[in-house]
Amino acid sequence: MKELMIILFSAILVENFVLNKFMGICPFLGVSKKMSSALGMSAAVTFVMLMATALTYPIYKLLLEPFSLDYLRVVVFILIIALFVQLTEIIIKRFVPPLYHSLGVYLPLITTNCAVLGVTILNIDNTYTFAQSMFNSLGAGIGFALALVIFAGVRERVDAADLPKAFKGIPATLIAASIVSLSFVGFSGIVEGIFK
Repeated sequence: MKELMIILFSAILVENFVLNKFMGICPFLGVSKKMSSALGMSAAVTFVMLMATALTYPIYKLLLEPFSLDYLRVVVFILIIALFVQLTEIIIKRFVPPLYHSLGVYLPLITTNCAVLGVTILNIDNTYTFAQSMFNSLGAGIGFALALVIFAGVRERVDAADLPKAFKGIPATLIAASIVSLSFVGFSGIVEGIFK
């Protein structure tokens, strides 16, 4: 159980997919204008990460690896991710229409979100077991949510600030994103220290 907690908290804080690995930057920058959109996107990405891992891991271990079809994993994983994104889009459109409209084009873009594909591939590359893969995916989703929610809060403050004309818009957003990313550097080494 200790090992699973290390994997979970490392994925959330130390190996954060957005702020450390720089995966999933498109929705990170695009959906962080409003807190409600950030929360909705976080939930959708976490759901897709967990479901994609739950299906890609057994497909890889039971079909692709035994039949030496490893080279197809990216294509197969993308198809599985696209399936879950479509399912998520249908559910959100049906039950939460305001969230569906606020997410706009970023919801279907989860299919091409490299954080989602990255977590499924890294689970295999790190030779995680199924349980470890699920904890890593959960941690990656929570880490994505944490980064997105923190940045949405920062961005609301930055957008309301009286900035020089040269810094308004994208420059201020990128500077704020880099400062938020730097704040997570302080977590390196802490997770292992806590669970010793």
